[in-house]
Amino acid sequence: MSTGEDEIELKFLCEPADIVAVLAAAPSGETQERLLVSTYYDTPQGDLRAKRISLRIREGGGKRVQTLKRGDGFAREEYEQALEGDGLDLEVPVLKEVLAPARRRKLAPIFTVRVRRLQRTFESGGAWVELAADEGEVQAGARTRRVSEVELELKSGACGPLFDLARQLSKIAPLYLSFDGKASQGQGLIDGTDRAPRRHDKAPLARGLTAAGAFQAIARNCLVQIAANGAVLREADSVEAVHQLRVAVRRLRSAISTFAKVADDEAAQTIKAELKWLAGACDEARDLDVFVQAAKALDLPGLDLAPLEPLVEAARARAHAKACAAVASGRFRELVLEATAWVETGAWLTAGGKASAKRRDAPAERFAAKALDRRRRALVKLGGDLKASDDAGRHAARIAAKKLRYGAEAFAPLFDGDAKGFVKLLKQLQAQLGAANDVAAAETLIARLRLKGPALAAARQVVAARQAGKAPAIKAAAKAMDRLAAAPVFWAI
Repeated sequence: MSTGEDEIELKFLCEPADIVAVLAAAPSGETQERLLVSTYYDTPQGDLRAKRISLRIREGGGKRVQTLKRGDGFAREEYEQALEGDGLDLEVPVLKEVLAPARRRKLAPIFTVRVRRLQRTFESGGAWVELAADEGEVQAGARTRRVSEVELELKSGACGPLFDLARQLSKIAPLYLSFDGKASQGQGLIDGTDRAPRRHDKAPLARGLTAAGAFQAIARNCLVQIAANGAVLREADSVEAVHQLRVAVRRLRSAISTFAKVADDEAAQTIKAELKWLAGACDEARDLDVFVQAAKALDLPGLDLAPLEPLVEAARARAHAKACAAVASGRFRELVLEATAWVETGAWLTAGGKASAKRRDAPAERFAAKALDRRRRALVKLGGDLKASDDAGRHAARIAAKKLRYGAEAFAPLFDGDAKGFVKLLKQLQAQLGAANDVAAAETLIARLRLKGPALAAARQVVAARQAGKAPAIKAAAKAMDRLAAAPVFWAI
């Protein structure tokens, strides 16, 4: 049994034809071909999945190897051992740590992965890298999903050359960085979410992390969501995937801003600018989706949406095509790869003197408490008198509420206080400010569509109906702001 070591790899989705091009462009070396069959295990309750653990037995070349991986993203713990018998080894220390004996005995096959693997190991830039190109399928019951991907695993050396190699190969073929391993794909087939939009889940923050470590965990979490929703949109348009992509982008931009004193170098500004581009490519689609949803929910006497619907749907189609084109572009591929490289190996990790190192190495709890205090003060200042504020002022307060909420949700595991109650208040405030902001956004949208005649009349009716709810929303937002300002914070240390 191997001891737990970090598996450091970059995984790329691609087409089968791209694999040939990648192998031709990669450094030379003996290429081995193997047929691999991997059976993945979990309990009926999904205990391992809940703990971000995958467990498999892989058969190929006359060998059976049991592998356990923990974590997700760029670097994961990996435990590997050769098996002599037919069953699982249930005495693996990590399994004993996370599952009681009765639970371990319930581990059973849940899905299978069959691939043809072309594998080559070589030296690149002073590092040893293993390239594995897989073609095959994942099968869970009657459901299957095609596998076509390239993996670059760092066997020894620094991480920088691994990213340099990825950049070189990405110029040869359209390689889309993905953080979903075959375990995630199989589990998605089981529960029917393999092509579903990826919602935000909590970054795995734990006490004892440094400020730099906390930023990496949060940023990785955002990048997983960005890459996953990009993959969904490359297969088919999805209203929810566009929304979740924008959420992930906002969260990452907010994290970079929150950790500006820790993770700040020249590349940070470039990445923020590219994230702004990506969000912008999705903005119109989201605005139109919200408008349509609001219009369909109205029950107004005499409202006839028939003249408006084809014009709005045509605009939606164009806007969604723009969003889908963005995530299929080379610019998107480069953004995800470079953002990941920056998070994992950026100059910010070593730049500056003792003061910079002290900020990076500070306990995450202390950094988080100061950051949340700062975000809370900014919100209280901007939201002090929402009734008297204008649309721009309320929009600024809404953005501040979002930033505080993102920080509160991310940092919650570091503290014992009632984060759920605090976040609930933030959600209430954000919802009311959002309702007020949607009216202003709808007015701008109508002007941009250049509607005429009955279509314009119908659009104005929709906006007028929403306008009637603006004042109550602002009043409710003001009350929510008062409750939030008086609420105790959960991040005291």
